[in-house]
Amino acid sequence: MFSGSVFAQENDKAKYEVRVITSVESIVSSGLGRSRIVSSNEDRDYKSYTSSQTEEDKTRNKSKRKDIRVKNFEETKLLNFFNLGGIRFQNIAANDTLISSKLTAMISEGWDLVFVTSAVESDAGEKDNSGIFITRYIFKRKLT
Repeated sequence: MFSGSVFAQENDKAKYEVRVITSVESIVSSGLGRSRIVSSNEDRDYKSYTSSQTEEDKTRNKSKRKDIRVKNFEETKLLNFFNLGGIRFQNIAANDTLISSKLTAMISEGWDLVFVTSAVESDAGEKDNSGIFITRYIFKRKLT
């Protein structure tokens, strides 16, 4: 009886789909950068753009960038962290509101937020006046 129960659970494993939403917030002085929430409206199968290399076969991946590129995507404008006066806290609050709205919409569509990761790109040198703050929100949803 116990083994039958385990067998049934293994066969009834749910299948999921994953979706990644990315926010890019500009860290450019004078408000010259561009900030957005970006999400794809297309699907791609990574296997179509993947090759395997072995000791005997070192053939390079010949996937064309134009085939990988996604042209159907959603882009939500965000405000930059800086304006001419410096850091703009109202802009950060506005971005938080828009990002929260997007995340709330995803959750209401049945997506579960499972992971968030962030990074900053900037050279941080003496005259560093540019960079980006990027956050990826990773969702999953059970396929029906």
